[in-house]
Amino acid sequence: MARWLPRSTDLARFCQKLNRVKTLEADMMETSFNRCLSTIDLTLLGIGGMVGSGLYVLTGTVAKEIAGPAVIVSFIIAGFASLLAALCYAEFGARVPKTGSAYMFTYVSVGEIWAFLIGWNVLLEYMIGGAAVARAWSGYLDSIFNHKIKNFTETHVGAWQVPFLAHYPDFLAAAILLVATAFISFGAKVSSWLNHVFSAVSMGVILFILIMGFVLAQPKNWGAQEGGFAPYGLSGVMAGTATCFYAFVGFDVIAASSEEARNPQKAVPRAIAFSLGLATGAYILVSMVLTLMVPWHSLDPDSALADAFYRRGYSWAGFLVAAGSICAMNTVLLSNLFSLPRIVYAMAEDGLFFQVFSRVHPRTQVPVIGIVVFGLLMALLALIFDLEALVQFLSIGTLLAYTFVAASIIVLRFQQQKTDGPAQPASSQPNPEQREGLAAPELKEYESFSDKLQLVGNEKSKEHREPGQLKAAFEPYLEFLSDFYPGEVVTVAVVTLMVSAVCLCSILVFGNTHLHLPTWSYSLLLVLFSLGFVLSLLLIWAHEQQRSTQTFQIPLVPLSPALSIVLNIYLMLKLSYMTWLRFAIWLILGLLVYFGYGIWHSKENLREPQPQRVSARYVVFPSSSLEETVQAVQPSPQPPTGLPDTDTTEAKR
Repeated sequence: MARWLPRSTDLARFCQKLNRVKTLEADMMETSFNRCLSTIDLTLLGIGGMVGSGLYVLTGTVAKEIAGPAVIVSFIIAGFASLLAALCYAEFGARVPKTGSAYMFTYVSVGEIWAFLIGWNVLLEYMIGGAAVARAWSGYLDSIFNHKIKNFTETHVGAWQVPFLAHYPDFLAAAILLVATAFISFGAKVSSWLNHVFSAVSMGVILFILIMGFVLAQPKNWGAQEGGFAPYGLSGVMAGTATCFYAFVGFDVIAASSEEARNPQKAVPRAIAFSLGLATGAYILVSMVLTLMVPWHSLDPDSALADAFYRRGYSWAGFLVAAGSICAMNTVLLSNLFSLPRIVYAMAEDGLFFQVFSRVHPRTQVPVIGIVVFGLLMALLALIFDLEALVQFLSIGTLLAYTFVAASIIVLRFQQQKTDGPAQPASSQPNPEQREGLAAPELKEYESFSDKLQLVGNEKSKEHREPGQLKAAFEPYLEFLSDFYPGEVVTVAVVTLMVSAVCLCSILVFGNTHLHLPTWSYSLLLVLFSLGFVLSLLLIWAHEQQRSTQTFQIPLVPLSPALSIVLNIYLMLKLSYMTWLRFAIWLILGLLVYFGYGIWHSKENLREPQPQRVSARYVVFPSSSLEETVQAVQPSPQPPTGLPDTDTTEAKR
């Protein structure tokens, strides 16, 4: 029976396959896409992804039911929390100007299977998000015409009461998605131009709302007679922050478009900063004028802005608000349809998804097959499915992507920079004895052993330290960490940090409610997991980072990404158990796709070194010089049973 058990070497090789990282091309600016998007184009794409129907609906809902006028503070905190994740995306988008967003960032730094699962979740997130916005667009337009479209459909087509299906087929939502799919297929420039038009109308309406709102503002609506500024207290402000955080989801469309940016190193960070700043300002100011125009407790959660103008005697303004809401929803639709096919393209281009989606149209220079197929799938979702139960799934996919991107930033910062050729040793220049004994071609051919030898020599020489190595100041206290390869300790520390964050947030969320922990154990566990988190953070900080590059870098690494990780995990644990159950089912389906197709067709398989029939003998003399003799080995007609037909290496001292 033991012969059926996998050998340790096979398990190690299998784990290496799962965690292999993507090898980037020497020229990352080379692409089959059309690099035609400017900073303004990317900024408006980001604004379109963030400032959607939430501005017209979410502000009133949070103000009335959760936070009161203190919704302003909720948006400020949520904007800051989103900034932590946005800065991580900005650094990656500038350093790796390739389409794929969170999938690509995870692939180049963490590993293949994690990147696939992130891409798999983002794929469903965009499909459900686009379909949900299309149904909201249809319902909003239908309400303007007194629900005549809904009544006509139910009368002439019919209605049904089936679980997971909508009460009636929404042909209008499917139609708008098909029209948007057609426009997206014409190329990035057409999509950008269309987004400019809708964004201009939407921002014009927002400007009108702000001017009229401040004219009609009544400071007494924040007074004590109306309940005060924060009627629900600090708990209401924080609960509102958790809800408002999702209003800023959408800036990742900028990172997904980096392969079509003219100058991604500068355009991507600037566009993310500008769009997030403008979106945060819009949410804060609209919340301010909304709660100043009418008392917060009298707001209509479904149409707060239109109802506020109506109650102040400006019913005609409701039509402008409706026009702005529809245009804002159009920009979100375009954002979803623009990003989704490009992420699918990146996965297919790497061999992890079906190859047909990696084809780019030679004239429009966009992945037309992916756009059409997923546009049709999105339209089908909007046509017949009940999306209200699945909308929470959007949150968990986004937060998981944010978490892995933040972790990837830490791992990338403490890795050695990869070059075009074979990996160079993490040491200073070889000494004269090594130069005499080693030729450059031989060093490349037998890099694994010579890298190890030079790494040992580098540990003895503290003059020049590479990223991932222990800082000289901590050498006397943490000398036992010097024996590890650069970056190994940091990777383990990042995993420990994430596990500590999960345990810490679990105690905060479930300790008093589900677990019913006594006070002493609750406090003890909080202290222990907080200590593990802080120690992991300090251990990462004790290692050398990559030196400043010409592209944007997030400040305060590893602190900033670590705070983003904690926040994202906390918000994920606040979601319902049904959301986690659906998430687990979707992950299982993704693993079936990966192990059934992706792992076998991954392009990284082609880059794995092939076994060569070469034997190399290394003799290391006490003077640390290296002498190498290479002998060709003739393949034997019948190799001995049980011995692998690979390189053989002997080391003698």
